[in-house]
Amino acid sequence: MRKLLYITVNSKPENLSSCKTVGRAFVNRFMEKHPEFIVEELDLYKAHIPRLEYQYFEKRNCIINEYAWKDLPQKEQSEVQRIVELCNQFVSAEVYVIAAPMWNLSFPSPLKEYIDCIVQENRTIAFPDNGDKPAGLLNDKPRTVVYIQSSGANIPFVLRPMLNKGLNYIEDIMKSLGISSFERLLVDGTGTTEQERREAVNKAMAKIDEIIDRMEIRKTMLV
Repeated sequence: MRKLLYITVNSKPENLSSCKTVGRAFVNRFMEKHPEFIVEELDLYKAHIPRLEYQYFEKRNCIINEYAWKDLPQKEQSEVQRIVELCNQFVSAEVYVIAAPMWNLSFPSPLKEYIDCIVQENRTIAFPDNGDKPAGLLNDKPRTVVYIQSSGANIPFVLRPMLNKGLNYIEDIMKSLGISSFERLLVDGTGTTEQERREAVNKAMAKIDEIIDRMEIRKTMLV
């Protein structure tokens, strides 16, 4: 079964969150156009995302082997299992929709903790022994990340590289994992009033069909 992984990182309820409102509309519309997919949802404010500890790894970004894992206390074994589960869930999807607000030029910290769990050697990335640069392993099939970001202000295009560090980081890290298709859906100018927020949400929603139609979705043969 083909999978869309919908990741949210906002503590607000969906009806109060601009990025999650647009995110839900995007996922619903995508499923209308691609009913062969299933949706898995991951709320990073509700899910348990382990904080990485040195004893979980045998080397950089490489989880300890089964024998070393059995020597850990039960609680730490569970943490390692959870890291592996999160990474495997990410690998099993081919479309990723991430809904996050812009906070302090970046994004809420649970998203960074999650990314640290999914960047794993021999699962999503490879670090060659000869010193060559890391190589992403998620280029095995067409995959697309759609990053939906809400922000209170309208950020001028020329200032985005300087001020929108979180969005740039997400695009860079996903490409380093081998996912070359990256779409931005910005909910800019949510302002301070409900009217401003609704206008920003509606403006972003108007771009949903265009983005979905641009995505490279591999067609499957029906048997």
